[in-house]
Amino acid sequence: MHAPPKKRRILLIEDMVPLAKLYIEFLRNEPLDVVHVARGRDALASAESRPPDAVILDLKLPDMDGLDVLRALQDRDPGVSVVIVTAHGSIDLAVEAMRLGAFDFIVKPFNADRLNLTLRNALERRALTRIVEGYRKDLDRDRFHGFIGGSDEMQAVYRTIESVATSRANVFITGESGTGKEVAAHAIHRASPRRDRAFIALNCAAIPKDLLESEIFGHVKGAFTGATADRPGAAMLAHGGTLFLDEICEMPVDLQSKLLRFVQTGAVTPVGSGQEARVDVRIVAATNRDPLAEVQAGRFREDLYYRLHVIPLALPPLRDRGEDVVEIARALLADYVREEGKSFTAFAPEVEARLRGYDWPGNVRQLQNVLRNMVVLHDGAWVTADMLPARMAAPPAVPCAPSASTGPASAGGVLPDGDAVVPLWQVEKEMIRRALRLTGDDVPRAALMLEISPSTIYRKLQQWRSTEETAV
Repeated sequence: MHAPPKKRRILLIEDMVPLAKLYIEFLRNEPLDVVHVARGRDALASAESRPPDAVILDLKLPDMDGLDVLRALQDRDPGVSVVIVTAHGSIDLAVEAMRLGAFDFIVKPFNADRLNLTLRNALERRALTRIVEGYRKDLDRDRFHGFIGGSDEMQAVYRTIESVATSRANVFITGESGTGKEVAAHAIHRASPRRDRAFIALNCAAIPKDLLESEIFGHVKGAFTGATADRPGAAMLAHGGTLFLDEICEMPVDLQSKLLRFVQTGAVTPVGSGQEARVDVRIVAATNRDPLAEVQAGRFREDLYYRLHVIPLALPPLRDRGEDVVEIARALLADYVREEGKSFTAFAPEVEARLRGYDWPGNVRQLQNVLRNMVVLHDGAWVTADMLPARMAAPPAVPCAPSASTGPASAGGVLPDGDAVVPLWQVEKEMIRRALRLTGDDVPRAALMLEISPSTIYRKLQQWRSTEETAV
């Protein structure tokens, strides 16, 4: 069965009781909750306690001027639709009310159809106003539970967080290092009904593998060397709240099976104990890797992936967030100036241009480090270009085209001073391969060393493989 339509609240302000009863009778077949008051002050009190969707206002009231009531109603709620009821001799007054923001006016006497049509139009205007206000709120929102930025990419993130916050479903956050995955997890928790319970964060990459099980599930006294007392794990501490498992793809495969059982059953078995305890937690996982690639490589269990990857949330890199980089930089500058006792008030225009144009491979975390460094090492009214790190202090040099006398450098050319020239793509290829060797083919770590995004390395590797296969 369909639920009956929700009744919309109408405030009827009319000092003549017989007329008020007639208007209520006119509206009796509409899904409306009509509240009648005879005095202006009573109308304002009613609107304060039970905000109306629309108002029918007779301008001739015994205790207040009708225009004053209109102004007060709109001060409280600028979007409220007010329909003025007036006599033939007061049309000029009704027109003045329209100029002040009333929706429409009706001249006495009128029939039920006239009142119903005008009121339906007023309510429709009210509904459209609320929709527009909702869109404007989203478009204008540049702060959200720890995030800074009003770009379209971040508005989509904010809407996703709001949509999933009230659910119990697990969330899987992906994004490059420094994009704010823990901030997103905190935002989900703070926007959820669990906000008053614990938020427990655990970084799976920062804990030795032989201690990770104990950190998640706890242990009992004597379970292993050094276990001198019973200790609850993160899952138990997060009971009723949110458990955030950061860098989930770093978890050893043998421990993944135990986490899978916990996700399926909600049962916790501390290390060294044979007793289970049930907990109620909402799990938010995060990684800076491609989780499906980890599954295909056999480093992450497919069944665990699908248990955790119920609601995906991808965080955009800073370079894709447009003007957000400057907004974040301004907010960070204000914080660091206050903490360090410095005098900076703004960035020079050239600095803001460099901030916008830089690639930010380390994302917001790198931006934080750059700004902290500048504030600690310098002072003044403006942050100027000479205070930027060397890699950002000047635009990248554009290599000159080889002249006829020097010959093409790409063919193993030699500069006039005798230095050999190596093609740029060869230097890039060698640097990426060297970083991969040093990190044991860990693409995210290699990307961090090179200050580029992991996707750039994956793309280059694919290009090189395609070229080599074509050559064969």
